[in-house]
Amino acid sequence: MSMISNEEINRMRWASRRGMLELDLVLEPFVVARYAALDERDRQRFQQLMVCEDQDLFAWFLGRQQPEDEELRAIVGKVLEFTLTAPGDR
Repeated sequence: MSMISNEEINRMRWASRRGMLELDLVLEPFVVARYAALDERDRQRFQQLMVCEDQDLFAWFLGRQQPEDEELRAIVGKVLEFTLTAPGDR
């Protein structure tokens, strides 16, 4: 696993700050706790996720819809799994 720069993590933390509090509460904790441990492919998926519309992200994270794109579905699943895990078990 290659080392992830603090600059990249900070860039993703900034990207995870959205226009909706609900998204902020899902995305930023994931970046802080898990982003550095993701493999290259999942980091690319997460970066792809960050260019999606807030309305789409909101629907995906509420489980109302799933992304059509298989790559996005994979990273949405990882973020949801993290989010649904009790903080003490993360």
